Amino acid sequence: MEINERIREFVVENCLFGDTSVDLTDDTALLDSGIIDSTGVIEMVFFISETFGLEVPAEDMLPENFNSIARLSAYIEQRIPVG
Repeated sequence: MEINERIREFVVENCLFGDTSVDLTDDTALLDSGIIDSTGVIEMVFFISETFGLEVPAEDMLPENFNSIARLSAYIEQRIPVG
């Protein structure tokens, strides 16, 4: 499963509580639209840690990394070790 799909699945289940009627694209502003709040960011950090084996330092918990599925995916891809 692609990173984007895993993130989308997490957001729908944990932030939208299964509501698939929300138009959730890779570029939907998750923070700006209120889909993810401060608690949701912490839940996302745990999800990233458990799913991808990555620790997210506090300095990386920024809107530019967490405001959309595309940004989250790019952040994760950048952090996954190559090899």
